[in-house]
Amino acid sequence: MKASPLPTKRRRYDAAFRTEALRLASESRSTQAAARALNTSPKLLYKWQKQALTPVAAAQGPALDPATAAELQAINQRQAQKLEILKKKPSPVACCKRRLSQTPDQ
Repeated sequence: MKASPLPTKRRRYDAAFRTEALRLASESRSTQAAARALNTSPKLLYKWQKQALTPVAAAQGPALDPATAAELQAINQRQAQKLEILKKKPSPVACCKRRLSQTPDQ
């Protein structure tokens, strides 16, 4: 009986490498050429590209710097405040309907 070979450990890539790989893939003629240049799997590079396109992954990614995160939070807070103001403000259509429904006494 032959002993099975030991499983190889999967290589882990840090966020800086992923960012650089995505930049190289976008500037390169093809993703496969970029994968060959980086000595990685083209499938892995395609997976990273897909993840970068999804808004949730992009927002949660380590590439988001604190200044951008703070700016996005401020924008979100302003939008929430505007929404609350609009919810409290009566609509002009509702006011006109009330005026039209009131009949003057003759």
